Amino acid sequence: MTDTAFNDLSSLGSYLKTRRSSRPRNMTAPGPSDAELRDFVATAIRTPDHGKLSPWRVVQVDLDQRAALAQGFIEAYRADKPDAGRLEIEGLEKIAHEAPALLVVLFSPISSTKIPVWEQELSTGAFCMNILHAIHEKGFVGGWITGWPAYSDRVRDMFGGASEKIAGFLYAGTAREPLEERGRPDLDRIFGKWDPAGH
Repeated sequence: MTDTAFNDLSSLGSYLKTRRSSRPRNMTAPGPSDAELRDFVATAIRTPDHGKLSPWRVVQVDLDQRAALAQGFIEAYRADKPDAGRLEIEGLEKIAHEAPALLVVLFSPISSTKIPVWEQELSTGAFCMNILHAIHEKGFVGGWITGWPAYSDRVRDMFGGASEKIAGFLYAGTAREPLEERGRPDLDRIFGKWDPAGH
């Protein structure tokens, strides 16, 4: 289902070195089934989770619910920006309808005197990444996006409570066109050996 240059499933090492997300707008049917989506989340449950707090939740948004999702996005956006233009509204409608499958991941911190919220946030990011890995392992393409809806309290309230945050919208489907490489950081810029005399 994907270009063979990316998401090479011949071995774990090959996959990790070729992993590539897809833009949701470039995804088409077929998408994963409900059972497969549930399995992706079951796989991600094995994410490192200090204190066994599971500070994450997942909400599935079905295709027949996308119009309601778009309406919720638009109402929330107009509440923040009453003068929103037509193109802004159309953009929100598009992202609500992209890709055959959509999971909303929520960061749900647990009050704990031992595990800092920062560690719970790190776990939630890893949880999202592991859902993407599970999507790719089944031969689909996946994409993890945020954007304005992820930072809107009104949108958050569509899925969770005031103590939660939207960690991302995870889309899944079949690649409509070949994936293309994106720029990657220079390894020598981000990796080095510790120097006790400096950094």
